[in-house]
Amino acid sequence: AIIFSDIRMPGTDGFEFLNTLQDDHPNIPVIIMTAHSDIETTVNAFQSGAFEYMSKPFDIKDVIEVAKRALDQSEYLKQQTEEKEEEEEHQLSEQNFIGQSLAIQKVFHAIGRLSHTSISVLITGESGTGKELIAKALHTHSPRAKEPFIAINTAAIPAELLESELFGHEKGAFTGAHAKRIGRFEQANNGTLFLDEIGDMPPDLQTCLLRVLADGAFYRVGGHTPVKVDVRIIAATHQNLQQRVHDRLFREDLYHRLNVINIHSPALRERLEDIPLLLAYFLEKSAQELHVEVKTCSEEAIQQLQKYAWNGNVRQLENTARWLTVMVASNEITKEDLADEFFPSNTQTMPITMDDDKNWEQALTNYATDCLQNGTTRLLDDTTPRYEAIMIKAALKQTDGKKKEAAELLGLGRNTLARKMKELSI
Repeated sequence: AIIFSDIRMPGTDGFEFLNTLQDDHPNIPVIIMTAHSDIETTVNAFQSGAFEYMSKPFDIKDVIEVAKRALDQSEYLKQQTEEKEEEEEHQLSEQNFIGQSLAIQKVFHAIGRLSHTSISVLITGESGTGKELIAKALHTHSPRAKEPFIAINTAAIPAELLESELFGHEKGAFTGAHAKRIGRFEQANNGTLFLDEIGDMPPDLQTCLLRVLADGAFYRVGGHTPVKVDVRIIAATHQNLQQRVHDRLFREDLYHRLNVINIHSPALRERLEDIPLLLAYFLEKSAQELHVEVKTCSEEAIQQLQKYAWNGNVRQLENTARWLTVMVASNEITKEDLADEFFPSNTQTMPITMDDDKNWEQALTNYATDCLQNGTTRLLDDTTPRYEAIMIKAALKQTDGKKKEAAELLGLGRNTLARKMKELSI
């Protein structure tokens, strides 16, 4: 048997129903359905024991495929009869990690999938996209949530100090070592160690890190007794580690140790539809910090910001919100209040838009080349939805918003078009 359950139901909700069902029938796979997908519902669905969750609307083909997988993995579901853990005390700060775009929903889904494990994860993505937020979310929604989360930026610490920072040192190990020092690995024991910018780690320390991952033990600098630790490693980089392996700048065996699971942190230009939500949050946050009234942003100003390339990603958007809070006198931010850099004549814009009538193939080629040279990974997965959105918007414009006719123009079924519009926030 398989049960499909909505989250919102009269007199109860899907999570309450799921918990009640599992007390008596723990081996029945339950697929949660929702029209309101976010990180909280995604994580709650998997934490509560759901086999899968599906966003409405969906195709019957997708339903059949999920049902088949549920039956195929019934043996796995039998092992999930133990009582689920109580709701975690440490809640993710979702307001700083929000979005409805398909790109960020993939991240939420991955966090939910990994919520019962302590497996190593490699987070890739450009600077400023929120890789540490993803790492904290993985820790918060994991069996190690009550243990320490320790973060270290390996690129920010001089190479000669990094070994002591990671592994600690014994008294007298070197000049200035007046006392024993506990390193980040020991601080993170039983918890999670987040190694940011792992691609910049010196080769000799890569070897030390590989040994710790293999043996679960290390020596403090100047020490002779192995120190045992149980640490989950989450690493992050903005670089293309595969290319660095090819260039002999990063150990291939360490790369495979770290890259058990890969999560891509999307650039802001890959999730432009999230700008209104993120901007509203950052404006509120800035107002609280500066003790002023919260400003709102006009639709025209938001549309202008969505045309911008955002090379600094979410971090740049946060800085922009703070600047607008300080510099704009009125309570509403208008298009005229934006700095010159946000206008096409003065800045880089998105490579392909609905208005392009130039050689789009060459533009796409240039864009792909730039991304790959900058170390972007999963390029096809992350850009395809953006160009699907362009095609769908063009078809809807051609048919004056008639979805049935637009679906025919695109060669899609009506349900498929509806699902894609939901996923792409059209």
